[in-house]
Amino acid sequence: MCGIIGLVAHRPVNQGLFDGLTVLQHRGQDAAGMVTCDRGKFYLRKDNGLVRDVFRTRHMRQLVGNMGIGHIRYPTAGSSSTAEAQPLYVNSPYGIALAHNGNLTNAEALKAEVFRSDLRHINTNSDSEILLNVFAHELQRQGKLQVDEEDIFAAVERVHRRAEGAYAAVAMIIDYGIVAFRDPFGIRPLVYGRRETPCGVEYMVASESVALDALGFELVRDVAPGEAIYIDMHGRVFTRQCAESSQLSPCIFEYVYFARPDSIADKVSVHKARLRMGERLAEKILREWPDHDIDVVVPIPDTSRTSASELASGLGLKYREGFIKNRYIARTFIMPGQKMRQKSVRQKLNAIDLEFIGKNVLLVDDSIVRGTTSEQIVQMAREAGANKVYFASAAPPVRYPNVYGIDMPAMQEFVAHDRDEDEICRTIGADRLIFQDLEDLELAVRHGNPEIKVFENSCFTGHYITGTVGKEYLSRLGEARNDAAKEQDRRDVEDNVVGLHNAT
Repeated sequence: MCGIIGLVAHRPVNQGLFDGLTVLQHRGQDAAGMVTCDRGKFYLRKDNGLVRDVFRTRHMRQLVGNMGIGHIRYPTAGSSSTAEAQPLYVNSPYGIALAHNGNLTNAEALKAEVFRSDLRHINTNSDSEILLNVFAHELQRQGKLQVDEEDIFAAVERVHRRAEGAYAAVAMIIDYGIVAFRDPFGIRPLVYGRRETPCGVEYMVASESVALDALGFELVRDVAPGEAIYIDMHGRVFTRQCAESSQLSPCIFEYVYFARPDSIADKVSVHKARLRMGERLAEKILREWPDHDIDVVVPIPDTSRTSASELASGLGLKYREGFIKNRYIARTFIMPGQKMRQKSVRQKLNAIDLEFIGKNVLLVDDSIVRGTTSEQIVQMAREAGANKVYFASAAPPVRYPNVYGIDMPAMQEFVAHDRDEDEICRTIGADRLIFQDLEDLELAVRHGNPEIKVFENSCFTGHYITGTVGKEYLSRLGEARNDAAKEQDRRDVEDNVVGLHNAT
């Protein structure tokens, strides 16, 4: 998962990009970058690390211009090098930089096609570089020294014909403007907004509406599936549906885990969706376990707090904060390597014994993926003095990999793989385990926008919305995403760093 941002303004955008990326930091902590444009030149800064560490004063001074794009990345297998940090750029045609959130499921075939047919070389393992080169090639096919919005939309239209998978992207063309586009299924979120200033109207695109809020922009709307929005350097906005067919199918895991609760995604308040998840989970407990003996509901911070509070209200129980979180530890399920995850859980959370001693505690989390974190937290609750430890998940069991931009593990590493709910319960060491039903989860989100008829819910069902994902692809993906592969990737990066150090 990544975060993207783009700004067209009447003043320097470097600070705005920095602030927007900081607000989107929850979407990735591995690398950050931004490109600005001024007088026919790109100015680029990117590196591994958090936004606040990548951009120092000396870098900000060099990022001049009233137009720019930015990106934050979280680590995926094979993508830990600085070279794959975004934005990426090509010189021809015109000079184009691009930032991308998502994953192309036909990246391997498209890479070969780009080399053989488009005569373009891909220098990294990033599918974002492939997407950039496809867009650049399709724009170059216009054969013009100068292009207009019709040419840009025609290029995006042909991108949709060639690219498969999930992509929310923002591209910047030197001396032209910014182009934002979203795949025909709208799997990854993308919004745009406007801000009135004394110098005129300024525009912004971002992965989440919370970034618009932070910079004082008014949310105009979501970028529609298959749509492209072109904002030129003069602040003129052009929009076009560029896909032959489209169907809004947002990733439901955005509402469960990734998006900030204060964001609006495809007209749905993430906060309210999570409240409804808690309501429906409480209804399930009352329906299936009416004689429960739960004394207190305790959330596993941070994402589950909203659901847990409403669940407690629905059950008429006390809601208590039983864990204190160290906010300087990154999200654990996307950390490479099992040992690192196990170590970080204890560093990240500490139990408040007074909330556990002698009580039957219901722990609530947003989801259960590997089960590593859940198992350790159940054990922490017992060590803190809990009498019984029950566990509730605001999402159904995660049984299948996400191929659209969320770096979940190999299928065999899911705790729910080849296990029923009782076996999962025993594996994490809980006294009872309650999962949200998929139908209830979808209803909780759809209540905010009845226009959403279909969700991308493959991590729960194994059904991939684009219809282009087969067993061979999943097998290759599993080989790339298992812990052994990620550990090797980490070692390769360390070796490269040592080699560069010795060479200098």
